[in-house]
Amino acid sequence: MGHREALLEGAKQCLTEKGYARTTARDIVAASGANLASIGYHYGSKEALLAEALIQANSEWGKALERSMAGNPDAAGQAHEQFEAIWIRVIELLSRHRRLWSANFEAFPQIEHSPEIREALAKGMQEARAGLGESLLARLGEKNDERAARAVGSFFQALLTGVMAQWLIDPESAPTGQDLSRALLSVTVGLREKELPV
Repeated sequence: MGHREALLEGAKQCLTEKGYARTTARDIVAASGANLASIGYHYGSKEALLAEALIQANSEWGKALERSMAGNPDAAGQAHEQFEAIWIRVIELLSRHRRLWSANFEAFPQIEHSPEIREALAKGMQEARAGLGESLLARLGEKNDERAARAVGSFFQALLTGVMAQWLIDPESAPTGQDLSRALLSVTVGLREKELPV
């Protein structure tokens, strides 16, 4: 492994162990075995390196999320039961990667000051919207087109971010997969009864 790859792995390790805000260049160097000057040579700055590490760590988590959402494609059950099963698995995955999501939330305030972080988070968000939308529509057996995938992906991503925040702040009272399924069922039934325009 060269210095560039070692720095990236070291930065990912620091993100999960120390968080975004508390990771220093020296921490990354210690975790990677590289030297301080190599950060500037390969990435330009610590912020650019952390942004790349965040992209990669989130991408790896995204693949785990897709596998979690896929579950058993032949499983029977109504759409809300499938939705509940997906969220039970997603929440379990969130709890296993709690430190990564804490690092993501720490990075959010940096978007006003760091173009690298803004770009990293925006890129991840765009990929997540498309992937989540397509995966969820396929899992539920719904018609899948670009507009539907973007809308469903955006909804799922908004829900995911909110659920993450609640699990980080207060896991004891954060929503479960059953809670989310029950809420979605209540809302959709209510909307159908009112025949609101789509």
